[in-house]
Order: sequence, then C-alpha cells, then structure tokens
Amino acid sequence: MTSSIRHGATVLAAVALLGLPMVAQADNKHVSEAIEHAKGAVDHGKQGHADAAAKHAEEALKHAQAAGVKNPHLDEGVKELKEAVSHGKAGHADKATEHAEAAVMHLSEVK
Repeated sequence: MTSSIRHGATVLAAVALLGLPMVAQADNKHVSEAIEHAKGAVDHGKQGHADAAAKHAEEALKHAQAAGVKNPHLDEGVKELKEAVSHGKAGHADKATEHAEAAVMHLSEVK
C-alpha cells in the first residue's frame, strides 16, 4: 500500500471510529457562503440597490439549501432569504434588507 493510500485509509478509519460526519466540513462551507452572500444582500439593500440585494439573497439561498443539514435556524434562514429575494425583485430594498438581516442572524446560529 502506498503512503497516500495508507494515510487516506487511516483518516477514514478515524472518522468512522469517532463517528464524525464526513460531510460536516462541506456543509459548514455552504453555510459560511450563505452568510457571506446574505451580508452582501444586507449591504446592497442598505444602499437602496434592491436588484443587487435580490441577487445576493438568491446566491445565499442556493448555498443554504445545499448545506444539507437539519437545523431549525437553517430552515428559518431559508425562509428569510426567500422573502429577501421576493422583496428585492419587487424593488423593496428596505424589506429585502430586513429579511436578509434576519437570515444572517439565523444562519449564524447553525451549528
């Protein structure tokens, strides 16, 4: 067995023994990306750029939905992002901002 294969087998064995989910890191990356885009939606919304807020909220929504973790805060974050997208597309920068801020709050609580 080569060194890299042996190392990979050791890591897999350790993950299995510790009961660590192998997808946790990927999920956390999606949640982090969702938070960053939701913050972008907030920033643009505060500047009155409803269309840009909607685009960032849409991107945040894609990442939040891709996270694949069961968490009530993630569920609420998704709901808030959907509202942010809807209001942003309707030209309501203030409401899009409120919902994006709520999404950031919920997504930040996802563990």
